[in-house]
Amino acid sequence: MIDVVISILSIYIFIAIGYLAKRIFKEQIDDKTITLINVYFLQVFLTFWGLLVRPIDSSIFEAPALYFAIVGVLLVITAFGAKFLFSEKKIYSIAAVSALIGNTANLGIPLNIAIFGEESIPYTTMINLVNIFAVYTIGVFYYSRGSFDTKTSFMNIFKLPILWAAVIAITLSLNGYKMGKTVMDMLQMGAYASIAMQLILFGIYMYGTSIKELNKKLIAWVMGIKFILLPLITFVVLSFFTLDSTIKKILFMELIMPLAIANVNLASLYDCKPKTVTSLVLISSVAFLAIIFVAISLLEYL
Repeated sequence: MIDVVISILSIYIFIAIGYLAKRIFKEQIDDKTITLINVYFLQVFLTFWGLLVRPIDSSIFEAPALYFAIVGVLLVITAFGAKFLFSEKKIYSIAAVSALIGNTANLGIPLNIAIFGEESIPYTTMINLVNIFAVYTIGVFYYSRGSFDTKTSFMNIFKLPILWAAVIAITLSLNGYKMGKTVMDMLQMGAYASIAMQLILFGIYMYGTSIKELNKKLIAWVMGIKFILLPLITFVVLSFFTLDSTIKKILFMELIMPLAIANVNLASLYDCKPKTVTSLVLISSVAFLAIIFVAISLLEYL
């Protein structure tokens, strides 16, 4: 538990670095440049390293398949429901997709280890893999739609190297290929740099962001989807399956993780109100600190 607390504290330290840097140097720090370096270069290292550090076991695909199915059901609800509530194009895009992209890696994996032990790692790793594909397909499409037409948004999915890096890494892993230690060390260095850069970028966008100026209807919609509707749908879906109880609990915990910082990356990359998205990520992270205790108490019913 101490390791988890230290890990969480380190996350906030890097966020604080980004915030203070922007506060001190202001316009000397180019937010978009940092986003481009992270998304197009450093996250390729993160993807390769994350998918090759442990072999992918094809026998544990059931849990991530359910994760994808639940996210798919929720996408239908958010995409259609948001049309009736939000007329502005960029706000609609945020309302449609932001609640679907959870922090299954930086927070989800260590939290599940703390609750369920290291036996949760294969499942959280595979669920995070599905989340990566959701981020760089569904996420890219909807955040692009805030600024581009449907065709361009669809093509943007295939322009990001992260998706292709994931396909290559999965293919290598499933075929039993193992990278040498020197190569893995190099990939790990780039992966850690990506994680740190992502947290710093989040801190940068926090500067100058005012929660008071946020669309209250958007906050209520995203938080309601994330922490009320999503857990409810998850409970209903899981009741129809005879999975091991521990796997159900891991899946439930991963699905209620707060909004991922990847939302900020995509919103920044496609100019889809990144400061608004930053505020939503911050609000969901704070809310999660209280909701987590309720969620843990509900696990016994799965």
